[in-house]
Amino acid sequence: MKSPSIFFAIRRFWLTLILTSAIALTVTACNPANFKSAAAQVPQIVTAVLSEPSTFNYALNESAYRVFGFLYDSLINENPVTTKLEPALAEAWEVSEDGQRIVITLQSGIKWSDGQPMTADDVVFTYNEIYLNPKIPTSTKDTLRIGDKGSLPKVKKIDERRVEFSIQEPFAPFLRYVGGIPIMPAHVLQKAVRTIGSGGNSKFLLMWGTGTDPKQIVGNGPYVMESYVSSQRVIFRRNPYYWRKDAQGNPQPYIERIVWQIIESTENQLISFRSGQLDDLEVTPEGFSLLKREEKRGKFKIYNGGQGTSTSFIAFNLSKAKNSQGKPFVDPIKSSWFNKKEFRQAIAYALDRETMKINAYRGLGELQNSFVYVKSPYFLPLEKGLKVYNYEPDKSKKLLLQAGFKYNDQNQLLDANGNRVRFTILTNSERKIRGDMASQIRRDLGNIGIQVDLQILSFNSYLEKLKVTHNWDCYLGGFAGGGIEPHGASNIWRIAGASHAFNLGPQPGDPPMTGWEVSDWEKQIDSLYIKGAQVLDENKRKEIYYEYQRIASEQLPFIHLVEALNLQAVRDRFQGIQYTALGGPFWNLYELKVTD
Repeated sequence: MKSPSIFFAIRRFWLTLILTSAIALTVTACNPANFKSAAAQVPQIVTAVLSEPSTFNYALNESAYRVFGFLYDSLINENPVTTKLEPALAEAWEVSEDGQRIVITLQSGIKWSDGQPMTADDVVFTYNEIYLNPKIPTSTKDTLRIGDKGSLPKVKKIDERRVEFSIQEPFAPFLRYVGGIPIMPAHVLQKAVRTIGSGGNSKFLLMWGTGTDPKQIVGNGPYVMESYVSSQRVIFRRNPYYWRKDAQGNPQPYIERIVWQIIESTENQLISFRSGQLDDLEVTPEGFSLLKREEKRGKFKIYNGGQGTSTSFIAFNLSKAKNSQGKPFVDPIKSSWFNKKEFRQAIAYALDRETMKINAYRGLGELQNSFVYVKSPYFLPLEKGLKVYNYEPDKSKKLLLQAGFKYNDQNQLLDANGNRVRFTILTNSERKIRGDMASQIRRDLGNIGIQVDLQILSFNSYLEKLKVTHNWDCYLGGFAGGGIEPHGASNIWRIAGASHAFNLGPQPGDPPMTGWEVSDWEKQIDSLYIKGAQVLDENKRKEIYYEYQRIASEQLPFIHLVEALNLQAVRDRFQGIQYTALGGPFWNLYELKVTD
């Protein structure tokens, strides 16, 4: 599951996610070449993604395939080249000496895409009535929770351009998070937020679904949606009210249109890009060698940002909860296996990740051992206690036997009660490499007597199973956009987090569940995440996040696999590309130009 998102906080993460995840396709109903021919008339990018958006409502989004990077700016941006914070919708900010009060001053004259002025009222509305509203289920709230009590910031208007954010205790990433979250239009959404429907829920929960006329979606970013055809494409047009101008006073962005094609198979990516129908391509390992030979002839460049910021893993469903009908989300027999640490460790030792790197990734990847980005100062080095699971099938079998499992005459693994150990791995269909990884995992686990079935679904169906129905055994997925700051993953590791997928608790607006249990080690990590955000001393913060990684690598709620190198092919006709692994090729989209 790509999401992070689910946990990105600075605008460059979500713009990067959209464009660096862009991949090619051939659409039978509408050939991309038709859009390329239009390039002679207007500067444009023709790009593509693996799945259609699940909503046009930023606050409710849980999908990696999102339109919001084009539609919204944040108050403050993080420059992915320098990692410094820079003004965006906010022209300035002041932080108190104790770090518990921030005053943000908006740029003068900012307008929404419908021409209405954007003021401090929009900022206060967005926070107090949407993100901090207990009746609105948004994962943004998780990243803003502070301390043991999970208190949230106070937000108040000072005047038309100034807003005060205050907290009652230290919160190390305070400025990055309050400054990095999109602001939404009060004049369009406030009535829906305050109106309660017949089911007792705010009507905001029904606002801006993908059935909404795209032209009705109001934002403050560089583009607006012009049209959307389900399962085919989204077309974005330059926002005429966008606030940025260049040094000569010319409006930005310079690129007039974005054509965002939708595909549900990576196997057509390479064909479409090679035929010139697309302007950029996330280069998969299987396509790298072919594209590298064609760089000059195809008039494109492959950028290599090194190991990416994403994660890839398998995770077991550790939930012991029951749904509203009293039925367990997970078969109790399987749940007893999954909740044994020794079982999860045995699975990790049984996976031949080096072979996965060579075969599935064509050598263009690195073994991953932690959720924290390897280039982050908070990454736990091996010599300081990060536990690594190399391929040791004999050790795997030994752990299983010690945990009470046994083998029959056919070398099939049984539990202590004689039940055959068999479970299903869930993954999504859009990325070919996921299927390759799943097939190898099935073979590797077959070698230690475990029978694995595969369930491969479209991304949105896959996400629904993980987040809504909860009836899955094990999933193969990943999160994107992690970056340097570990607190970005708080909605994954905090117990009440909306992306605490391996043991997801009750969420606002969901049907009731009973019998949800939280383990001691989950509570320990939860406590460490609280402390990590409270401590301002960087060395102390490191030690806190080191300890969380020690626990996570021992308990293994996520069994890490391989992370691909960050490779992106971009046509030479784009001027101004400043590629980084953190920002990708289009983080500065507003200032890019297109040559003939």
